[in-house]
Amino acid sequence: MSHWPLTRADIARPAYRSLAQGIAAAIDAGSLRPGDRLPPHRDLAWQLGISVQTVSRAYEELIRADLISGEVGRGSFVRSGPRETVEVPWFRAPTTRPPVDLSMMTPVRLPAIAEAWRASLRRVADRLPDPAMYSFRPRQTMALYGGMAAGWLARCGMVVPAQRILITNGCTPALMVALMSVAQPGDEIATEGFTCHTLKPAIRHLHLRMRGVACDAGGMLPEALAAAARSAAGKLRAVFLLPSGASPQARIMDRARREALAETAAEWGLIIIESDVLGPVAPRRPPPVASFAPDRSLYMTGLSKCLAPGLRLGFLAMPDALAERILNRHLSVSWMATPLLAEIARDWIDSGIADALLQAQRAELAGRNRLARRVLGARTHGFPHGLHRWVPLPGGADEQRLLRAALRHDIALAPGAGFSVTDRSPALRLCLGGCSVRELDAALATLAEILPAAPADQGDAAAPDQAPI
Repeated sequence: MSHWPLTRADIARPAYRSLAQGIAAAIDAGSLRPGDRLPPHRDLAWQLGISVQTVSRAYEELIRADLISGEVGRGSFVRSGPRETVEVPWFRAPTTRPPVDLSMMTPVRLPAIAEAWRASLRRVADRLPDPAMYSFRPRQTMALYGGMAAGWLARCGMVVPAQRILITNGCTPALMVALMSVAQPGDEIATEGFTCHTLKPAIRHLHLRMRGVACDAGGMLPEALAAAARSAAGKLRAVFLLPSGASPQARIMDRARREALAETAAEWGLIIIESDVLGPVAPRRPPPVASFAPDRSLYMTGLSKCLAPGLRLGFLAMPDALAERILNRHLSVSWMATPLLAEIARDWIDSGIADALLQAQRAELAGRNRLARRVLGARTHGFPHGLHRWVPLPGGADEQRLLRAALRHDIALAPGAGFSVTDRSPALRLCLGGCSVRELDAALATLAEILPAAPADQGDAAAPDQAPI
């Protein structure tokens, strides 16, 4: 019994146990997915011909098993299946013919990247410092490369002293350390209705909870964040933000909204966790939210999305009050960043390679975004230098059916459900950097025939790309 919805024929005695087992089997099979809302007690009781008390008892069993969560005033939701496999929104199924992969957010595969690696490795081989080869001391690594990290953060609008920057092996370890440092099991983290896919499993593994906060076209609403903090009764510890184009909906938040969110976080005693994985890809963007509240913000960025996927180095700017805790958490899970990668990053930044690659990425992404806009029109939105575009679908559209249709044409996309916290609006994410321009052009032409028209309420509002403000 792994299907959903259940029928009266699926229920055996004792009914509460049969119902709980049926729901658990549906979760395990993927018929019910994390975030799905279960029917209200009374509705399910009527559908299955059992008592409301029986449904309540079954739901209680599932809550104890950590398979579902009950939220007062909102209902019951699937938390996760019993398997430990992390659900990823991008394409990963084996095929005999690799698809045109528009599912994973990656920078454009420029020939200059390979040449930069070769040239840098030759230079580094001749002058690799002893600590990069022999040291087990994390603080020595921070001291050696802190200046380089501070210089890169300055390009992102964050002026931070080197001693307040933790160097990590990418933004994902930085996110894990940030969450471990600001919250304890049972605490809540506020985020937008669609958010970073890595946040969801991290929250689950740390036994935290996510609280979706209402948004408008400009991003999270400060008054909605205040309302969430008020209703959380002291359990809301931090707010996670993606204000600079890396959110699933590819939004760049304007300066006024950033300042208002920083003020709201301060008013309610919330820590800001700001993820800026694209770094300085968007030129002339507003300063980070963290720059308006540096004493209560954790700001993270990295090099793999804006320069080269293999350069997995991240930077976490931290306030003095949390620095010792963050450093200790990082020691317990990662010990230290890989010095060789930090040495290569420093070589790229000092030699000007990083800035040259950044400019080349901007130019290439601008062309690809213009292409997507020309072929698909108002069906997608994003910003001129974004690595991806968001494709809202009409209400009731079947994401999985559209994904399968695209795969029949060897095109892989990412489903909106993979990024959903509270927003269940159907959508797809379309990434621009993982293939050649020729492949992208052909794929977009095919998608123009497969994808439905833009939702009626989107209208012309999404017609121009969002530019930094």
